[in-house]
Amino acid sequence: MNALKLVALDDEDLNIISAHTQDAVMKVADLEYLPAAKRFVLPMNRFAWEVKKGLFRKHNERRQSVLHFDRVLAAKTSGIARDKPQEVLSLLAISFVPITAPAGIVELIFSGGGTIMLEVECVEARLADLGGAWQASSRPAHRG
Repeated sequence: MNALKLVALDDEDLNIISAHTQDAVMKVADLEYLPAAKRFVLPMNRFAWEVKKGLFRKHNERRQSVLHFDRVLAAKTSGIARDKPQEVLSLLAISFVPITAPAGIVELIFSGGGTIMLEVECVEARLADLGGAWQASSRPAHRG
């Protein structure tokens, strides 16, 4: 399967990236805000929801990926223990709250109540698979 590469330039695009990164896992230590570059980087192991079980695939899959946001003015966290760099976070959703168009807040919502809020000039995000893929031990499940 080809590597996934997506760009988001508005909240509708961001919803697509959110769907592809749902249940991605990452370590707190790997999250990086680069204020001089106005960039926030999230290396992750994402669950490949777009890969369906069937004729050519008989297992669940995770892929090494990176998601980054550009034009970031500030980054704040809530409910994330930055003093525990090896803690694993599981991403549930990404949303955009407009403030003064096109500026707003990108919210990254994690299981367990953690949130990262990125103050952005506008939505500008990129998601790319880096090539590493492996069989996942299980398929993420959510209580409804």
